Amino acid sequence: MSPRNQSRVTEIILLGFGNLDGANIVLFIFFLSIFLLTIAGNVLIILLVLCSNHLQSPMYFFLSHLSFSDILLSTTTVPNMLGAILLGRKIMTLLGCLTQFYIFSGTTITECFLLSVMSYDRYLAICNPLRYTSIMEYKCRVHLSTIPWLLGFMLNLIGFIPISNFQFCDGNIIDHLYCDVSPLQKLSCSDTFLVEFVIFVFSTPIFICPCGFIILTYVFIFITILRIPSTTGRQKTFSTCSSHLLVVGTFYGTLITKYMIPSTGHSLLVNKIISLLHTVFTPLLNPIIYSLRNQDIKVALKKNFVG
Repeated sequence: MSPRNQSRVTEIILLGFGNLDGANIVLFIFFLSIFLLTIAGNVLIILLVLCSNHLQSPMYFFLSHLSFSDILLSTTTVPNMLGAILLGRKIMTLLGCLTQFYIFSGTTITECFLLSVMSYDRYLAICNPLRYTSIMEYKCRVHLSTIPWLLGFMLNLIGFIPISNFQFCDGNIIDHLYCDVSPLQKLSCSDTFLVEFVIFVFSTPIFICPCGFIILTYVFIFITILRIPSTTGRQKTFSTCSSHLLVVGTFYGTLITKYMIPSTGHSLLVNKIISLLHTVFTPLLNPIIYSLRNQDIKVALKKNFVG
């Protein structure tokens, strides 16, 4: 085996979609529009929660954290992605690439726990309504919203620290849309087997445990809903958690497809499209789902911005 180039890499080149024979500008405008809509939609939800008296319940408090997480996820990955699409490549410093990976991964883990907190909120509201207000007081809300952020960016260090200590000396081209764990491992000339094993062992429960908790809470929620005697009552109660279910479904659907299902046999283009769904389209879907399916959001929007 020929020895690898041992010159240390200081810059990373993201190829994006490469040369698309004139379609780069069209894709750039399309994804820029989605990015701007994503930021605007999530900022709007945060402002509505802060300004509207109708949206002072714990559910909307947690929703504002989810919106901020989506903003952070999008602004971390999409601007460089847009540069790579427009120019056919995007040059980043190695430090910038690693920073992008850390924030992106930390935000993804944070969203897993935030969605779990939101499912717990729905569980209390539907299955234990008499104690809901006393349990979900402001101090509890702050604790439950802070813990996901701490867990997300602390647990992320399990993978980030060893990857940041990799030696990158075998080229500097990443044929991807942003700096993610798999492209960084492929680029490294260090022995990555042990790191891959550690990341797999620790990341699997990080993703699966919140998902399992959400499923368990909704089992109890559905049982409670089925016990409601009137059809109207069942529909009204279910509508309070349907938006959250749709958000959970889209988030975990893309996450499982991207990280849990073996990518063997997937083309590079398919992997990029899955990454786009996770980083570009899912953060846009959250404000759309909540604004279209939630009457309180519509009322607050009309009162504060329409008049």
